[in-house]
Amino acid sequence: MARTYDVTTIGSAIVDIIATVDEDFLLAHRIPRGVMTLIDEQRAHKLHQALPEKREIAGGSAANTMAGLASLGARGAFAGKVRADRLGEAFHASMTELGVHYATPMAKGGPATGSCLIAVTPDGQRSMSTYLGANREFSVSDLNEREVAAAEILYIEGYLWDAPLAKEASIRAMSAARKAGTRIAFTMSDPFLVDRYRGEFLDMIRNGTLDIVFANEEEAKSLFKVDTFDDVFQAMHGWHGMAALTRSEKGCVIAQREEVHVIDAAPVLRVVDTTGAGDQFAAGFLYGVTHKLPLADSGRLGSLAAAEVISHYGARPEVSLKKLAQSAGLL
Repeated sequence: MARTYDVTTIGSAIVDIIATVDEDFLLAHRIPRGVMTLIDEQRAHKLHQALPEKREIAGGSAANTMAGLASLGARGAFAGKVRADRLGEAFHASMTELGVHYATPMAKGGPATGSCLIAVTPDGQRSMSTYLGANREFSVSDLNEREVAAAEILYIEGYLWDAPLAKEASIRAMSAARKAGTRIAFTMSDPFLVDRYRGEFLDMIRNGTLDIVFANEEEAKSLFKVDTFDDVFQAMHGWHGMAALTRSEKGCVIAQREEVHVIDAAPVLRVVDTTGAGDQFAAGFLYGVTHKLPLADSGRLGSLAAAEVISHYGARPEVSLKKLAQSAGLL
């Protein structure tokens, strides 16, 4: 069947609030370094007041990936819940301005639009405190199964497993995708999240639910409870689907059955902020897969997109990824 979208993504509709801080700030405000921590609305308000020289940028993992796909010229749809408040309106505008189909109804009441308070240290490492807010209310009733069936690939962020209603909607979406012949891609999102849902994530890999899996090295080691990347690779070896495993400055490994590609990281002059690196890697890789690029070139395109986003603050591209890829000879 003809597909309206290259990729439909389901994820948290978040507004990122970014500030540069030092290590003392993390200690003073009890912010765990380098990971994502869920917080309540009261703590979100306190951290928002404490962060210096803040910038507000529409974010959310799968939404960032959709922004990267749009920058490459892909056709896409996004599903995620916001409230009809200031941040919700800003998020909605940011997605539609990109040309992304975004039709999830805004909540008229209930929790505020979600936000992610990102403290960036001088080494570019980001420590995220996330208030899910309205995202927790995304449910089966918000899911448009036609948007799933109309896509070549359905992409879901693992963070949704921390919100029971959104998890249920994600599982329903995967069922709709399977019926429609839509391939399913899934990102592990965070090593602590993997710790909480290891059994479920492994089941989805082993029972053939997932066609494409994204994980960084720490997430992958957490998934298989191993200490080395070699052990991760052995655990994934022979799986029928595509495994896209990122290793920061060491590049990435792309594998599907016996086909394996070890790809260097794309060069970057200076790492400013690693927020969104995995999201943009997924954008480049998914674009390559949906546009019939060789597997290795899809990995290179992902690495190029990740390099662009870590060279500046914010989790979305600041230049056209399509033009960047064309100049690199990948498109």
